[in-house]
Amino acid sequence: MWKKIVLTLAGLLGAWSGYSLYHTAEKGFPQGMDRLAGDLPVDGSILFTVLGAIIFLIAGTLCADWGGSKLREAVTYCSRIPMNEMAAGAAGLTGGLLLSLLLYPAMDWLGKAGDLLQVAATLGLGYMGLRIGLEKKEELASLWATGRWGQTEEPEGRGLEEHKILDTSVIIDGRIADICKTGFIEGTIVIPEFVLEELQHIADSSDLLKRNRGRRGLDILNKIQKELDVKVLIYEGDFEEISEVDSKLVKLAKVLRGKVVTNDFNLNKVCELQGVSVLNINDLANAVKPVVLPGEEIIVQVIKDGKEHGQGVAYLDDGTMIVVEGGREYIGTTMEVLVTSVLQTSAGRMIFAKPKLLEKAQ
Repeated sequence: MWKKIVLTLAGLLGAWSGYSLYHTAEKGFPQGMDRLAGDLPVDGSILFTVLGAIIFLIAGTLCADWGGSKLREAVTYCSRIPMNEMAAGAAGLTGGLLLSLLLYPAMDWLGKAGDLLQVAATLGLGYMGLRIGLEKKEELASLWATGRWGQTEEPEGRGLEEHKILDTSVIIDGRIADICKTGFIEGTIVIPEFVLEELQHIADSSDLLKRNRGRRGLDILNKIQKELDVKVLIYEGDFEEISEVDSKLVKLAKVLRGKVVTNDFNLNKVCELQGVSVLNINDLANAVKPVVLPGEEIIVQVIKDGKEHGQGVAYLDDGTMIVVEGGREYIGTTMEVLVTSVLQTSAGRMIFAKPKLLEKAQ
């Protein structure tokens, strides 16, 4: 298709050029052209028109293949550029060209020199705007996504949607889909492209366990996008100067002024140190677990040894670990225990108890 268009345009341009050349020469050398026309078997203008079309068609054929390959290379190269970079570069270039246009009246009095300066200003300011736009791509992405520039102070009473940025661990965990389904997560769910790449890498792993975890994460994302009534944004930008995915998440949260959603304890701490808001799924799970207070009596089944001497370990229905002091001798039995203390962390909740039989014996 491309080659046909080029050849058609080349033929028409060649025919017009040949026709124009003949009549121009006829005006400049009327006698010579009359003698030439007398020797020709056909009208001179027709002959020049046909010759011009043939010459341009030959040149067009030679250039079409080369130009087509270069055009395909250009399209492939442009398709690899992230959309945020293309938009930022276009915005900067447009700003530079508009600025050069505003300077044109000031150079008009210089005459020809002003025209040269205007061309130089257009090229220089256009290139400068393009470079500035690319350098400020993160700030521009923040402006387009949130309506706020960079990391400026948040206006009071804002009605903008808040961005919840998912990390790899919370996607693989899967509970985020159930939380979204209940409507407790408000705003826009942001899935960075570099997180998708990490998930794809895990899903392609030779290790069976990792491969299953990666595929589960991709299934969860598919469910969130297609089955749940939540707004999902795939963030295509990247921070090439940063290699670690966790560091990229922290940087993205600062750019979008959003919150990182995770169940990774270490990422949780990094976000807190960097002043980034974080939503830990484990904290939420612990918050909605039934409250167990010291002095309460519960019935459990001791199933294995504890780390310390004489300890036994049991679990509640929600998975909470109960360390039973002196419970080792009761492994395999169901018994009533008395809660002595509760340890609550982002990694989970742990309950310490002792057999009620021992309490009665005392």
